[in-house]
Amino acid sequence: MRLIIALLAVCSLALSGCNQASNREAQLSAQKAPQDQAAAAGLGQVFQPSSEGRGRSDASSVVPLSKVDAVHASTEAAQHKIIRNASLTIEIDSPSNTLGGLTEAAESQGGFVVTSESRQSDGRSQSVAALKVVIRVPSAKFYDALERVRRVGGRVINENISGQDVTEEFLDVEARIRTKKALEAQFLEIMKQARSVSDALEVQRELGEVRTEIEQLEGRRRFLENQASMSTITAMLQEPVPLVASNPVGFMGEVREAAGDGIDIAVSIVLGLVRLVIVMLPITLFILLPIGLFLRALFRWFVATRKREAVAVNAGGE
Repeated sequence: MRLIIALLAVCSLALSGCNQASNREAQLSAQKAPQDQAAAAGLGQVFQPSSEGRGRSDASSVVPLSKVDAVHASTEAAQHKIIRNASLTIEIDSPSNTLGGLTEAAESQGGFVVTSESRQSDGRSQSVAALKVVIRVPSAKFYDALERVRRVGGRVINENISGQDVTEEFLDVEARIRTKKALEAQFLEIMKQARSVSDALEVQRELGEVRTEIEQLEGRRRFLENQASMSTITAMLQEPVPLVASNPVGFMGEVREAAGDGIDIAVSIVLGLVRLVIVMLPITLFILLPIGLFLRALFRWFVATRKREAVAVNAGGE
């Protein structure tokens, strides 16, 4: 029984690569076929001769090339999985009053506001308010929603648009899901033929691993579909930084400022001295004073010892 399970696992792993390659080629060819048909139809309409006569050119019977490009764009948008993101920084006088406009811009295109974050940056002489809004809109309405966000107001000082093509990864995930599901079906058939508890438990363990991988792959596929179907636009709204204007105060104003600066410096010096006295007071009481008393006692003892020695020497000489 274990040999059969091992052989099936090896065969499924060997066939998975072939199935993924063949499925990828089939889906890529399926993607290319509508594009070729659309191009052929568009070109056929472009070069279609007039029904009233070949010698006379009729502008109404000629389809512009822009329509052919639109057909290509719509076909590619339907077949490809592209994750589009955009971020804008806009200077506006009142960012807090713009949230309603951004919400309306998102909902008008079938989207919604994901997060809204406001913060207040306080500086020394100015306060700049900022509002960060993250919205999600359908990918087909991405550029329309982006244009609506631009028209909210203010000056766009920074804009970044990025796109990531995940079509190949999406097709690969789908092929792996089909391969894993086929392997799951094989394990289910083997479980039906199991004749002992140990064989059934071993097949159940292998089946659990396969189902876990299928759930992970399906989660990745749902994530790619969600990211490709809904685009993200991040708008950072901030107040313009006020320019520092020259304001001459005159001679008397400068004198008052100098006097104020002098008073501030004098107060700072006095406070520094007070802090120094407060810091040095415990150091003097608990460290310097005991050391001074000890040195004074040591000096007196030394002087008394020298006097006693001198007296002893004088007494011996007599």
